[in-house]
Amino acid sequence: MSLIDYNQAAKLGRKDYQSKLMAGKSPTLEVLDDILHITKDYREVPLGLVQIPLDQIVGTKTVGRSTSFSSNFMPILDSNSEFASKWIQLCASQQEEGIKDPITAYEYMNKFYVLEGNKRVSVLKYFDAVSIMGNVIRIMPKKTDDLDVRIYYEYVDFYNLSEINYIYFSKTGCFEKLQLLVKKDAEEKWSSDDKMNFRSLYQSFRTEYIKLGGSQLEHITCGDAFLFFADLYGYNDLLAKSEDEFKELVSLNYKEFELMSKKEVDLRLTASPKKPSVLSKLIPTGTRKLKVAFIYEKTSLSSSWTYSHELGRLHLEETFPEEITTVFYDNIDTHNIDETIEDAIDDDCDIIFTTSPAFSQASLKAALAHPKITILNCSLHNHHSSMRTYYSRMHEAKFIMGAVSGAMTENDIICYIGDYPIYGTIANINAFALGVKMTNPRAKIHLLWSCLKDLNIEQKINDISPDIVSDKNLSVPEAGTRYYGLYKRYPDGIWNLAIPVYHWGRFYEQLIRAMLDGTWKSDDSKNVKAINYWWGMAENTIDVISSQWLPEGIKRLIELLSKTIRSGDFNPFSGVIYSQDKTIRNGENQTLAPDDIITMDWLSDNIIGEIPVIDALEDKAKPVAIQQGFNK
Repeated sequence: MSLIDYNQAAKLGRKDYQSKLMAGKSPTLEVLDDILHITKDYREVPLGLVQIPLDQIVGTKTVGRSTSFSSNFMPILDSNSEFASKWIQLCASQQEEGIKDPITAYEYMNKFYVLEGNKRVSVLKYFDAVSIMGNVIRIMPKKTDDLDVRIYYEYVDFYNLSEINYIYFSKTGCFEKLQLLVKKDAEEKWSSDDKMNFRSLYQSFRTEYIKLGGSQLEHITCGDAFLFFADLYGYNDLLAKSEDEFKELVSLNYKEFELMSKKEVDLRLTASPKKPSVLSKLIPTGTRKLKVAFIYEKTSLSSSWTYSHELGRLHLEETFPEEITTVFYDNIDTHNIDETIEDAIDDDCDIIFTTSPAFSQASLKAALAHPKITILNCSLHNHHSSMRTYYSRMHEAKFIMGAVSGAMTENDIICYIGDYPIYGTIANINAFALGVKMTNPRAKIHLLWSCLKDLNIEQKINDISPDIVSDKNLSVPEAGTRYYGLYKRYPDGIWNLAIPVYHWGRFYEQLIRAMLDGTWKSDDSKNVKAINYWWGMAENTIDVISSQWLPEGIKRLIELLSKTIRSGDFNPFSGVIYSQDKTIRNGENQTLAPDDIITMDWLSDNIIGEIPVIDALEDKAKPVAIQQGFNK
């Protein structure tokens, strides 16, 4: 029987060997010594006896036995060879009592290379075993800014806490996010029960994920998909699911995993109307009005962000008095957002706008569960087909604010107060800084964050002594304060120079009009299903309001910049751009791509300050930074 198994394994090996040759790839096992010969700068760390996932064993330490196997670790030597005889003996041992002797292996960048025990690995891989025990020596590469090395060092830190080596990610920040997801402090070690529960949940997910075709998806790891999935439904809630419930959820989300792997988003930068299609209308015509819900994180009395969206809702009611009715839910947080969305659905709402990036995950979860309800979340950079997102290109207005600041400052000290370190916010900051540089290359921008814990903003501003401050975009009328927008400081007060404005009403009007006239559904692309609306000054969703007392030259500058940005003749992120570390981020006669603008995680070289890490934020700021940030 073992000879039959060997011949079958060798058949699999030769098939793999041939396919690799045809694809122009190496048909045999990777050799760690070859890799280290190139890497050179590394150190060894003994790990002792470790349970090694078999799918992470990819090669041999030395070249000796590498050519006896194909790249999938199946044998390729003749069945009459001494090698085949030993493989057959191990096969018989596995069938009778199981292979128990540990192998000796090296681990490098979360992949394992066998020094002793290659045939044991081959036999166990043939029988689809999950893991094998081994004495492991870790090879630590030199720390660099290379993405793979950065991810690996984060993995090592995570491993030291959890001793988990079977999950891996394709981008930085994910191991930290996983630690938070399982309710662990940053430096808290995992208990035996923690490890057991996690292994059970992850392996259940991995089994279903691979069964659905996950191993064929490119650009993401199984860990990437699992992290998204566990973040969406809650780690502890998933532990409580039945096997059938769990499988159903994985299957429901598989198209989202596929889209994550493609990394394709249909980023709509304009609101150009398309010819309506009667057959493609989202909602059948009839006498019943559309019911539209708005969900706010705070109240319009306490938050300028909520206030601006509430103005948008009121604009909708005035624009479509016969076609729609609206309702709103305010003072909602991440603890009751799921329940609130369900309340809106139970209240027969056809369309739901969730107006905070912190509500992104809950919105997607509801969209997956209720495909007939149209749910949109106000956020950026989402790769989801079940839910569309929308946001405004505020950086266009911020560039103009920066140009005014550079021209109006007298001491060349400018302060910019940021809110949350999330997608889009860094573009706003950098656009402002580039605007300053255009009119005043001597000026410096001091970056402060209102979301930091243990920071007295007012005292910090006094210490810096800027004469120009860029504060929150708008204030609610009830606040009775003038400390918003762009203002000039004096010993006895301030002068409001300009205000960047969100016109959410115009944004919502164009979206609702598309739903009413049938162009919304026909908007779907056959190839790319993740649709993000990112409109700006050209769509009249962003504007600048300036003081009538500004010098005429500054007024003309604002008009000129607004006109050229609206027409598309000028982009704030065009030309040579340097970051703080003097890296050239954009070349001459070039313009940053929209995705590069959205995801930028660096600051312009005329900025003094930094992007804060998650742990430095106030507790209320952490959820949105974790979900919509870039994991600094």
